[in-house]
Amino acid sequence: MKILVVCGSGLGSSFMMEMSIKEIIKDLGVNAQVDHTDLGSAKGEGADIYIGTKDITSQLEGIDGEVISLKSMIDKADMKKQLEETFKKLGAL
Repeated sequence: MKILVVCGSGLGSSFMMEMSIKEIIKDLGVNAQVDHTDLGSAKGEGADIYIGTKDITSQLEGIDGEVISLKSMIDKADMKKQLEETFKKLGAL
């Protein structure tokens, strides 16, 4: 399973979210590859799950994969809840 964390420039905020997501998936026992990228590149990369803040994910309409839209990039509880729901939907949990 591949998870792609998306932000406007593909640097700071997506990398910060990537680190949090790696901790969460480790705690959940899910085997997934997690990478980060910018919005423009995300549309050309394939992933099972795309994660970003609402302002970014609203621009990912029509992309093939699940999209997780976060209210806050630092709210780990919301991030974990949405990841759990998505993993269950995809049969990974």
